[in-house]
Parts: sequence; C-alpha cells; structure tokens
Amino acid sequence: MIIRAIIPSEAASVRDLIIRAFGQTDEADLCDALRASGDMALELVAEHKKKIVGHVALSRMVSPVGWLALAPLSTDPKMARRGIGSTLCQMAIQYANAPVVVLGEPEFYERIGFDFERSLCFKTPYPVNYTGLFAPDLDDLHPNATLKYASAFET
Repeated sequence: MIIRAIIPSEAASVRDLIIRAFGQTDEADLCDALRASGDMALELVAEHKKKIVGHVALSRMVSPVGWLALAPLSTDPKMARRGIGSTLCQMAIQYANAPVVVLGEPEFYERIGFDFERSLCFKTPYPVNYTGLFAPDLDDLHPNATLKYASAFET
C-alpha cells in the first residue's frame, strides 16, 4: 500500500470512495466545498494495486488560527479493518505539524494519539465528548478555545 498526496484528477474517484464509505454524499460534498473555498490543507490517499482505497482530509480551522481539522477519513468498505484509516491518520498528523482536531469515535482516534479529555474545555458546535485533539506542541494549546471550523462545515 502506498500513502501519497491526492492528484487533482483523482477528485471524482475520491468522491466515489467517500460516498461508498459513508453511504451518503454529505462528507463528499464537504471535501468538494473545502477544495473550492481553498480551506483544504492536505489530502492523502491510500493506493493498493493502483486503486484508491482510502482518503483523509485536513482543513484549516478559522479558530484557533493555525489549527487543522481532520475530516473526513474514508476507507473502501471492502478494505476495512486493515489499518488503512489508522495509517492515513498517522501520516496526516505527521505532515500537519500543528494541533489537529477530530470529530469521531474516541475508541478509534485515541489509539492514534488523539486526546478526548483535553478537548472537554473547548467550545464547539459539535458534541465535545466526540471531539479529540492531537497537539504535538503543548505551548500551542488554547484552554477554553472556541473551535470554529471552515465555513464548508456549516452547510
């Protein structure tokens, strides 16, 4: 399996993958909107036998400035539970070199290094108990910060 940056011509294939992974278009629409608005910071894909089987996106947050949001994370349902999602997340946060916020299942994301207890003090439009934080530099933490995501998350 190869983890690499997305090629712009692969956007349609990635969109199809995201729809298969989530069973709806909301997350694929989010990626399209993040790309269109210029808020997408990084997209990585997992390639297996010349086929895209996984995708992760990091987008710029409005607040705190310099922070990133990890969403969505998708794997081909036929390739689930093989470590593709974990590997994509690890690579994305390695490239980020900044605090990363995720909205997701604590059981999965805690294994990767996200801390769900430290994020309980944040003000967020999403359920705080499902909001995790990966912060490589403790000096960058903003206690009681308001998490404001890119405008694409509001649609």
